[in-house]
Amino acid sequence: MAPGTGSMRERMLAGQLYIADDPELARDSARAHRLTHEINSMDPNDHDRRRLLLTELLGAFGEGSEIRPPFRCDYGYQTFVGARSFANWGLVSLDVASVTIGDDVQIGPNVQLLTATHPLEPGPRRDKWEAAEPIVIGDNVWLGGGVIVCPGVIIGADTVVGAGSVVVRPLPPRVLAVGTPARVLRTL
Repeated sequence: MAPGTGSMRERMLAGQLYIADDPELARDSARAHRLTHEINSMDPNDHDRRRLLLTELLGAFGEGSEIRPPFRCDYGYQTFVGARSFANWGLVSLDVASVTIGDDVQIGPNVQLLTATHPLEPGPRRDKWEAAEPIVIGDNVWLGGGVIVCPGVIIGADTVVGAGSVVVRPLPPRVLAVGTPARVLRTL
């Protein structure tokens, strides 16, 4: 077994290696799947009900924020959305570790926020060990359509990430970054 102690859920929440095939985590995942299924299949004009369900699902869902379905997440309670933020269709938040989205963030369609990691060594990976690193999206960030944010990335306030970019390293505040991997083009 990998180093660390506690239940697999406790290990996951502590950022340690864990195995997702665990009854507690299965229960949490089933809850998220049930709620996202309801969110994704309901009347798209029922904004009040969608807001109620997102508030139940997520760790925080700020005043005036909107997530357009379809939306996918692992657990929900590890995703925190600030006030007045907007996520267009197709947001994926693999929230094995925390995903923090600041205030006034704009997220284009089909953005992926991916916290999950897996061992590079084949043995532990074959044995289904995994871990995660948190993602932080600062206030007033704009993520263009199709952006992928990788584990452990922090994107500074007021930064813009161009469509289709893959963010593998932290980005400072007030820059424009594009490409795969995303590189800073200029200061804003």
